[in-house]
Amino acid sequence: MTAITIYHNPDCGTSRNVLAMIRQARAEPEVIEYLKTPPSRAVLADLIRRMGMPMRQVLRRKGTPYAELGLDDPKWTDDDLLDFMMAHPILINRPIVVTPRGVKLCRPSDVVLDLLPDLPDADVDKEEGAPFLKDEPVAASDPGLVAALTAAGLPVADLANGEGRFFAYRTLGGTPMGYGGYVPLGADILVRSVVVPATVQGKGIGRNLVALLLRRAWEVGHQRAWLLTISAGGFFEKAGFKPVPRDQAPASVLATPQAQGLCPSTATLLSRTITV
Repeated sequence: MTAITIYHNPDCGTSRNVLAMIRQARAEPEVIEYLKTPPSRAVLADLIRRMGMPMRQVLRRKGTPYAELGLDDPKWTDDDLLDFMMAHPILINRPIVVTPRGVKLCRPSDVVLDLLPDLPDADVDKEEGAPFLKDEPVAASDPGLVAALTAAGLPVADLANGEGRFFAYRTLGGTPMGYGGYVPLGADILVRSVVVPATVQGKGIGRNLVALLLRRAWEVGHQRAWLLTISAGGFFEKAGFKPVPRDQAPASVLATPQAQGLCPSTATLLSRTITV
């Protein structure tokens, strides 16, 4: 049996979903409830090193003394931040999963699929009812992507320039759940496309798809996401995006085909920091 460890908070829905998925994959992990049994300073430092994450990215803000302690202040060194996490384990974001395939902070919960050697061949739903999604890179010329964008009335004229990175999403049972893509712009990205089949809209698929898309962008170094939308502003605001005046966007965003005319001038510009 594959050795798996999860640093778990049973009060966290994401952590519960990840633990349930590990068990669906026919594995029984070592479950460490880190609020009761925190890792040692050396173990935590090693986990963060193996994840390849900046120390600040491991800090949890919601429901923690992050603001009270002034942890936004850049004066704090990595050693300082590690000390804070040891003094206040709730600051350690969760869940962290360790397998022979690597170590990851599994947010969104779908990321745990990267670490499991044997996945179920049937759909597995999360607590909230949405299925776990498996993503796969696809070319901009992928017929399914082009057809989905066309059917949704989204632009396809710029696909041939090859600048975008696109993914297809399926359930573990193989049911197609849509496509997502972004254009890399240095530290930023422009979310270029998010499309979900009409038959599964309103079931949390789009929210999970966006979270996984942003995670993939974050994994290769991107820090802020931008997008233009005509009618989906409310959906993206629920995903953490906020409207931004166009004159506050970086030149790289304003130079994209979307900002230059593929999207009408009435389209709303939104942005958010990419975090896990």
